[in-house]
Amino acid sequence: MGFHFHSIVRAKQLIQRPLSNSKDVPKGYLAVYVGDESKMKRFVIPVTFLNRPPFQKLLSQAEEKFGFDHPMGALTIPCKEDTFIDLISRLTA
Repeated sequence: MGFHFHSIVRAKQLIQRPLSNSKDVPKGYLAVYVGDESKMKRFVIPVTFLNRPPFQKLLSQAEEKFGFDHPMGALTIPCKEDTFIDLISRLTA
């Protein structure tokens, strides 16, 4: 199972849109914060990703770590940024 470079680039473009506040999140998308507690990065992803099993695993990890009290005030995913981008590229492919 190989990854196509095009799908990785497309995934990065999709999730790394610079957005300033919640009003900038288009309908059908969700803002999430990814990274460790010292350095979080904001991504915007399609809500359809929430139902996918690999993303469900990340949501379970977030629930174990943060419960319902997310430090950024939005969904916070406790994983490395590279891991998250890799997952999103696989979901986009």
